[in-house]
Amino acid sequence: MANVGGGFGFGTGAGSRTGIGIGIGVAPYAELTFDSEGDVDRASQGAVARMEATDVLVFAHGWNSDRSTATRLYDRFFAPFPALVGPGVRLGYVGVVWPSMRFSDEPIPDFEAAGALAEPGHGCALDPLTRQALGEFWPGRGAELDRLAELLAERPESAAAFIEFGALVRELAGVDAVHAAVAPAVPAIFTDDVLEVCRALTLALARAGAEAGAGAEAAGAAGAGADAGAGAAAEGAGLTAGGGLHGLWGGAKELLRQAAYYKMKKRAGVVGERGLGPVLAELAADRPAVRFHLIGHSFGARVVSFSLRAVPDGARYVRSVTLLQGAFSHYAFADRLPHDKGRGGALRGLHRKVDGPVVACHSPHDSALRVFYPLASRMAGDSAGLLGFDERWGAIGHDGVRAVPGAPRLSLDTVLREGVPAAGCVSVDAGSVVRRGGAPSGAHSDICHEELARVVVSAGRMGR
Repeated sequence: MANVGGGFGFGTGAGSRTGIGIGIGVAPYAELTFDSEGDVDRASQGAVARMEATDVLVFAHGWNSDRSTATRLYDRFFAPFPALVGPGVRLGYVGVVWPSMRFSDEPIPDFEAAGALAEPGHGCALDPLTRQALGEFWPGRGAELDRLAELLAERPESAAAFIEFGALVRELAGVDAVHAAVAPAVPAIFTDDVLEVCRALTLALARAGAEAGAGAEAAGAAGAGADAGAGAAAEGAGLTAGGGLHGLWGGAKELLRQAAYYKMKKRAGVVGERGLGPVLAELAADRPAVRFHLIGHSFGARVVSFSLRAVPDGARYVRSVTLLQGAFSHYAFADRLPHDKGRGGALRGLHRKVDGPVVACHSPHDSALRVFYPLASRMAGDSAGLLGFDERWGAIGHDGVRAVPGAPRLSLDTVLREGVPAAGCVSVDAGSVVRRGGAPSGAHSDICHEELARVVVSAGRMGR
């Protein structure tokens, strides 16, 4: 079994455990555990196959998770469901566990007690938990990671130090510096001048911080107020014309974070298409009456969406898909891209393989997707400058499904009152509840709300 870049480190024996055994308050509960190549732990698959259920909720966590965080996420998100479903529904609960990693200085609302997080300004330095997680994520690269940590701690005011930092990050990301400039799928953050990239990322961090400090109202404003706050923060950090290099190391740390996300983005697609998708097909073949409801957060939304590629033509076992702050393109399901009519999205037409709706919950208060995702996704040479927003790089968790004709755009209140349409792509503005969180990610992980559980129940036609 492949075990590249992290294997079953989140718990090889998880499949034999019940919800009671690992602190999950619902039952029956099991975990489907995958390695970085999408190979499944067969014991965990067996535990799911033995579930006595009419409907199985399959939830895939996102980028900012270790196994402990993923388990707590599943426990909290699943908690409301028993009281929401109708009497003829027997639920089974599945947590997908795949090799992601966590930057421990990113806050998750209600998950950490005060003081449990590294200070935002552990500053630019890597806190010990993040350094450990990076070592597990990039095994065998201890020397490179130690040098990166040393540079972030010392913050030398030297262009040569930034050039060295950028080269090390490219190496970790697997970007060939010689061919990066002509490779069609290499983001500009790995190909452009490293000082300009770090300056752009530092300004983006200042903008996200200004929005978080101004409260939830500012998080949805992409205009003058947020930009003015970012400008003030940037000036305070010494980023105005003539400023030195010392203040750019926050952007350098963000570049390292983006390298990890770049690798996780590719891994999420692999785990979905080669791992979760075929496993669900096998489970459905053995238990044809069971209905599966897929839920994904962040890159976990990418996992469950790419699993649709493995659904056989005519199969109807996937009853619904709910994407929570999905970290992939808002054009993914489009048959034709608005800026390139000869091409479609990476998942074009796959919503038609779902026997029900594909619901994309999005929020304007998600700084990770509104500010940073376009930076990470932008392709070299396709746009002038790193900070100007270009719609082609928008995330589905920022503004919902785009370029799919007839796809309704609804408020959360409307969905809770009237329900989710029975089929097709649906965008739901969940900003009324997905609104809390600090810099740099904003409300990206603020997803444990009964209102969102009710969206899943409505999408799956499981309600009372």
